[in-house]
Amino acid sequence: MRGAILAFLLGILLIPIAGFVYFHFGHPPVAVADQPFPLEKQIVRVPLNARIDKEMLGSTPIEVNETNLVAGAKIYREQCAFCHGLIGQPSTIAPHMYPSTPQLWSPHRKGVVGVSDDPSGETYWKVANGIRLTGMPAFGKSLSETEMWQVTLLLANADKPLPDAAKSLVTQPLNMGQVPPPPTQSH
Repeated sequence: MRGAILAFLLGILLIPIAGFVYFHFGHPPVAVADQPFPLEKQIVRVPLNARIDKEMLGSTPIEVNETNLVAGAKIYREQCAFCHGLIGQPSTIAPHMYPSTPQLWSPHRKGVVGVSDDPSGETYWKVANGIRLTGMPAFGKSLSETEMWQVTLLLANADKPLPDAAKSLVTQPLNMGQVPPPPTQSH
């Protein structure tokens, strides 16, 4: 009995020591090209989705109109297109990120374009808060609430015809040699 208790306690001590050695000597996958931990995506997705469901706003406080869609397209082009691509021009860096960055103007599962099938509150939450360990920044301090809703409305309508001025902004190729401007500061 005493030996079993000692073995049990030794086992409990060995687990954190083994974890420390594993992490300390550079064995975990930390490079984008590394294979992920088993179930890594599922482990991260569950709390992310729970948090978004708990905190996302229900309705869009601004209306879908040409002014807001064009403003959203300008912001998207300046802040989002480098990673998330444009109509007919997927991002060249997205496939090399982990997890890979969704192309918000490309159809995916069952022909859905980008996040146009997601609730607007979910998209707004992601824009405002960002997503840790994905490269998705939080724009809650660099864009106003109206600007974040304008981008959200644009993306929610990515599967619908856009006003010509908005479509032009999300169709014209980016000059990839040009560094995008820093996020706009709102007061």
